[in-house]
Amino acid sequence: MNDTPGWSSPGSPSDGQDGSGSPGASSDANGAAAQWSKDQPPAQRWSTPAGPPPGRVPPQGGGWGAPPPHGYGYGDRPPAAKPGVIPLRPLGVGEILDGAVKTLRTYWRPVLAVTVTVAVISELANILAQRYLVPAPPALSPDATPAEVLDHSLEAARTSLIGAAPGLLVALMASLVSAALLTVVVSRAVLGRPVSIGSAWQEARPRLLQLIGLSLLLPAISLAIMTVGVLPGLLIGGDPGTALVTLGGLAAAVVTLWLMIGFSLSSPALMLERQGVIAALKRSAKLVRGAWWRIFGITLLTQLLIFVVTMIVLIPFTVVGMAVDGEGLSGVVSGTATAPGWPFLIVTGIGAVLTSAVTYPISAGVTVLLYIDQRIRREALDLELGRAAGLPGYGAAPGDEAVGG
Repeated sequence: MNDTPGWSSPGSPSDGQDGSGSPGASSDANGAAAQWSKDQPPAQRWSTPAGPPPGRVPPQGGGWGAPPPHGYGYGDRPPAAKPGVIPLRPLGVGEILDGAVKTLRTYWRPVLAVTVTVAVISELANILAQRYLVPAPPALSPDATPAEVLDHSLEAARTSLIGAAPGLLVALMASLVSAALLTVVVSRAVLGRPVSIGSAWQEARPRLLQLIGLSLLLPAISLAIMTVGVLPGLLIGGDPGTALVTLGGLAAAVVTLWLMIGFSLSSPALMLERQGVIAALKRSAKLVRGAWWRIFGITLLTQLLIFVVTMIVLIPFTVVGMAVDGEGLSGVVSGTATAPGWPFLIVTGIGAVLTSAVTYPISAGVTVLLYIDQRIRREALDLELGRAAGLPGYGAAPGDEAVGG
């Protein structure tokens, strides 16, 4: 079995059980029904279990037949096994967030090595793009009409986006590598196994090209949907066209949101199940089906928490940057300079690196744990994880003895 639970989709617990094997009277060699009672069960049927079922621990001091000394018996749910950062059972919202934070705390060396490196590369690209590639906005006449002001703003936004494109591309590639490595780290953290940067890279590297394709396909799908939504209104023009653009844009935004939540688990499916891009999208849609609102709520809550953390860290750095580089910022406001000075960019860049070092692993951890949670709920993945972690009572999967730490 693979070290990171290769996690190819397990069969349904009911596979191969057609109900014909229900217990009852067995036949002897002469065809007569063999009678049995609770004192003498038939051979190979209803024998007393040799030990507790997977995931259960018999109460201390009396075995399975004794009265429950701790307030729960055989029909109740004792604490689930927890080999790593989460218990092996369906997870609550708090447990998913706590698991992501525990991964950051427990595996801080590989996690911070990944996120800090990625954040530094991204911020350097962003700073250089802002300083050297973003062109100065065209001059605006003081007597410009509202339409000319709007055109000026759109042109400034377009030129800024073009200038920042190289930095954005570098940041995108860096974040993809971060997501791939963090997915491997979280999958090991669930099993309670150590992981190094080298082993995480070796595990993630074969999937990077497909992950890049997936990450480019999702924005392309969103852009196509938004284009289809607003294009009829743009072609009609006038007041009817404006109203149609508004309605079409809202409808396209709703469809895009619905699809992006449906595809939100495609990245861990691609990495951990070794799926192709289209197969990963289909897999994600299948796992999300019937749980869309729950996954949307957890994702929204996670993004709100990340936004709050980002503001708490970035605001002080921004204030310090403004104090250090007052002349550069005043030049931007007055129009004598086209970009903030180096002091402001460096100080705010440090704040952005610290923020990314914390928020990257939490965001990636929540996504992976949502994927695991859905598979536990739908496919009893907790049994497979228990076997992969070597827990007693879960059985040994083929090849587990060859799995290294």
